[in-house]
Amino acid sequence: MTGTSRTSPVWHPFSQHQLESAFKKIVKTDGAYLIDEEGRSVLDAISSWWVITHGHRHPVIMEAIRNALERFDQIIFAEYTHEPAEALARGLIRLAPAGMAHVFYSDSGSTSVEVAIKMALGFFHNSGAPRSRIVVMEHGYHGDTIGTMSAGERGVFNAPYAPLLFGVDTIPFPAPGREQETLDALERFCRGREVAALLIEPLVLGAGGMKMYSPHLLTEFRRIAERYGTLLIADEVMTGWGRTGTLLACEQADLVPDILCLSKGITGGALPLAATLCTAEIFDAHLSDDRSRMFFHSSSYTANPIACAAALANLEVWRQEPVSERIRALGVMHHERLAPFRSDPRFANVRQQGTIAALDLAVSRTGYLSEVGPRLRAFFRQRDLLIRPLGNVIYLMPPYCVTVKDLDRAYGAIGEAADFIETAAS
Repeated sequence: MTGTSRTSPVWHPFSQHQLESAFKKIVKTDGAYLIDEEGRSVLDAISSWWVITHGHRHPVIMEAIRNALERFDQIIFAEYTHEPAEALARGLIRLAPAGMAHVFYSDSGSTSVEVAIKMALGFFHNSGAPRSRIVVMEHGYHGDTIGTMSAGERGVFNAPYAPLLFGVDTIPFPAPGREQETLDALERFCRGREVAALLIEPLVLGAGGMKMYSPHLLTEFRRIAERYGTLLIADEVMTGWGRTGTLLACEQADLVPDILCLSKGITGGALPLAATLCTAEIFDAHLSDDRSRMFFHSSSYTANPIACAAALANLEVWRQEPVSERIRALGVMHHERLAPFRSDPRFANVRQQGTIAALDLAVSRTGYLSEVGPRLRAFFRQRDLLIRPLGNVIYLMPPYCVTVKDLDRAYGAIGEAADFIETAAS
């Protein structure tokens, strides 16, 4: 099969161009919708890869961007600072778990985690007791840079780059009934006091299949890490900004990490920005008269003022609008619409965490490369729905402005998709 997407010079992410049809152009975004070149309104049921929180082109955020454009473009952040970055850092620290004291800016979820790993290793190196091991969770995903690929699940995503990846220690995913195995494995790794950090996605493993686990495990992870002097890095790139039902997933366990990674919804999805927050202790370990102990990381667009202005406006939306109420309402809508699927034998592992709903289509071949994935995508696309399954895992993660009617259409299509796949297989 030869696709038609090869007529463009653009190389799209996570796309096999030999098999893809032509990519339609989006000419406008509005609320929960993308409007394509044919004038069709497509429900953005996955928030354009989990970044859009309040809805596309939220007026408060758009106005802040317009105002910032009158005053700023990029400013070298190694030499100067600016008020959008200063105000945003203060705002993030107020929202974060108690103990976060410093903010390091970057420009994507991957880089925020890359920064966190380097902070952890730098902390122990500068403290005179180097540690080199990182512990991660099975099925985890933290990004596509070399460091974050190293920390993620090994497989088809990163097999070609294996020679570049460093080794990590992996604890099993805490599946129901097997939680103690996970905790025992973490303690076993940490006991030797060579582990610099435990890196986890709290409550929900996103790209790994929307796998969900209980908040009480976060408490246990913190307890074990503290016992052995291991830092805890919370990767809230996807789970942050209300996705799990609270502003941060960490809140559900009163978890105070040593390092916190934020991106995606930090600007409401309007512009790329990321922030890595850390404790004063980690910052102070890099503070010295010796210039060789500084934190060696940057990107050209660190703390872009326009992106910081968008993020500041996002904080204002959280302060001034009933965002938490919208999130609770969306959670209830998911819960009600998932109920029929729980007894439907065509589906398995029906689950929800806050605004994230997921269910597995029962097929013989599972996993990201399951042939059912592209067929489901095409089915939803024909119905003007942006739903991008992870293989046989169908999930919804819409913006918080989504309506009952929108969700009814999405869930109706999921049921129809099961009929379609079942009929095609018979």
